Amino acid sequence: MTGKSKGERRTGLLNGFAAYGMWGLVPLFWPLLKPAGAMEILAHRMVWSLGLVALALLVLRRWSWAGELLRQPRRLGLIAVAAAVITVNWGVYIWSVNAGHVVEASLGYFINPLVTIAMGVLILKERLRPAQWVAVAVGLAAVLVLTIGYGRPPWISLCLAFSFATYGLVKKKVNLGGLESLAAETAVQFVPALVYLLWLSARGDSTFTSQGPGHAALLAATGLVTALPLVCFGAAAIRVPLSTIGLLQYLAPVFQFLLGILYFHEEMPPERWTGFALVWLALSLLTGDALRTARRTARTLRPGVGAPGTGVAAQAVGATAQRADGAAAGTDPVETAL
Repeated sequence: MTGKSKGERRTGLLNGFAAYGMWGLVPLFWPLLKPAGAMEILAHRMVWSLGLVALALLVLRRWSWAGELLRQPRRLGLIAVAAAVITVNWGVYIWSVNAGHVVEASLGYFINPLVTIAMGVLILKERLRPAQWVAVAVGLAAVLVLTIGYGRPPWISLCLAFSFATYGLVKKKVNLGGLESLAAETAVQFVPALVYLLWLSARGDSTFTSQGPGHAALLAATGLVTALPLVCFGAAAIRVPLSTIGLLQYLAPVFQFLLGILYFHEEMPPERWTGFALVWLALSLLTGDALRTARRTARTLRPGVGAPGTGVAAQAVGATAQRADGAAAGTDPVETAL
């Protein structure tokens, strides 16, 4: 490996750590926005994200994709579906953090790869390898244990995992880069979000106009909190192997889990520890199988040739490398110009 390639890989790793680190530490940010409720925070996130991403695309002069997208009704429909699903994901996540359910939210992103695999089998009729079947079975056992521990199904975790797995499935069909995708989705979200904020203001319930300039600045910063990790991820994805990205993606829920335990002091009774341990066992099986498969593929296929079985199930650890805050795995080199 040349000095230049080593430097590129180091830059990629630093950007990867930055992206997943920011996603993992974002539970520290949402409580700062109180007394704004989850819906108001969500609406501001949509509005300010579009402004920031539109500015970035204007600087980079990347608008040609928009005209092409407008001429494709099917892709537009998929963008609308993706926007709706990620709206649910964002909203549930913000609410769960500010309502004191950070640990349960982190579980949603731990089990997301398992849900992605299950959807690949049920919807796309993909075939699993034995290790993947075992991982899914262990994951189901974990959900049962956690249901007993919580006294109810872990609805927050399941909602986050299924909404983001659905989002990833739709994004796979849309096939847009990270910045373009976020711009298209927030464009769909913008009008309803703006109408909601104007309605709040008319009722006198808007914290944006009543809590001072510092609070207003924090609400505006939701756009930066959304877009900046995406830019770092784009810079990482083109410089390091996707298998490495797949391993880095676990940093975010690990940080969230640790914050929930150590900073927010959420309870972890024994049955909850057992459920999490089973989830981590399932992910270990899944990751080990993915790495073994990647090594076999690297030995048998020449560079640039796609490996067999690289559908949703095969990509659940590594190739998808998507994060719940709405960042698709866009790998466009131009994104690094930001």
